[in-house]
Order: sequence, then structure tokens, then C-alpha cells
Amino acid sequence: MVRVLAVADEEVPAVQSRVQDLQVDLVVAAGDLPWDYLESIMSVLGVPGAYVPGNHDPEIRPGAAPRGMVSVDDQVVGIAGLRIAGLGGCVRYNDGHHQYTQKEYDQRARRLIKVAGPPIDILLTHAPPLGLGDEPDPSHVGIEALHEVIEALRPTWHLHGHIHPYGMHKPDRQLGVTTIRNVIPWQVLEIEPQPAVAHAGRRT
Repeated sequence: MVRVLAVADEEVPAVQSRVQDLQVDLVVAAGDLPWDYLESIMSVLGVPGAYVPGNHDPEIRPGAAPRGMVSVDDQVVGIAGLRIAGLGGCVRYNDGHHQYTQKEYDQRARRLIKVAGPPIDILLTHAPPLGLGDEPDPSHVGIEALHEVIEALRPTWHLHGHIHPYGMHKPDRQLGVTTIRNVIPWQVLEIEPQPAVAHAGRRT
């Protein structure tokens, strides 16, 4: 069992003192948090981390990530005993960074499916799937292609941010074998790694 701290979008006050006793094995960040905030978490916990950018993150070079973390944007990475696939950003609504049209997401999703292959333990994205926890306004529409990604990769968990709860409970959603969870501002999960199987994509 791998104990995971997932964070996104909203900073938690006094986070260093609040996370130091969590005894987690891995941190995953779903975007839109300052890098110094993430790096402060990583420095306290001393565990591996995985990251995808959100739409409010600055432009970064491909593969860049906060210190102590690795980018899983558009790729799959084996880390802390889990296989994690990622797609950062959100559906385009202006000219900001890390925004993509639904067609661009479809192309990214198809490439990720070829690289990854099932089984995946965590699908880490910034935005949710279309119609599953998104919002109707243009800046919070979900990603249509994530339905295909979830069907193909069969992740145990799909963790995302982007849709702010504003103090209200956001219920989990289920799509096939996958539980979809909004992790804003943070969640601690225990994840059982899936057994490895042979597939056509790259093994990590």
C-alpha cells in the first residue's frame, strides 16, 4: 500500500507543520500551486513527488518540475511503486499558458495512451473529464478526451484540481474501475499498486 498526499490549486496555511506527521510515501501535485509552496512540502516530507501544470502556472520548459518532483505531463512515470500518467493544463478559454483545445487534448491523449498502456495506478491531471465534476463556464469545462484515456488505461484513481470547492464537498465520481477525485486543497489516499502486465507501450 502506498500512502499518497495529493495537492492542487489552494495553499493550506502553515502547510509545513501540518504535513510533517502524515507519513506519506509520495506527493502528487495537480497544478496551480506556487513552486516554493510545493518545494516546502517536499523538503519537509523527503519523499518523491510527481507534478502536472495547471492553467495558472507560468510557462515552463518541457519536463520541468518543482525541486524534488518529476513532471508526468504527457508521459507515464514509475515512482514510489506506482505508475502515474499525466496530462496538465485545461481547456482553452483565453491565451494563457497550459491551455489546449479539445482537439489538441485528443491528440495528447492518444499519444499518452500509446506511451503508457494499462494498468495505471494514478491518472494525474489538472482538469476533470467533461461532464464528470467540471463546470459549465468556459474556463472550467472538462476534457472530453479523458474518457478515452480512462477507458484505455484503467487507472485506479484519477486525481485532479481546477474546480474549486469553495468549502463545499465535491463527491467522488466513478467511471468504470476508476474513482475520480477533486483533491483541492489536499487529500491523503492509500493506493494499492496494480499488478504489472505486458503491454505495447513503454514500461517504467
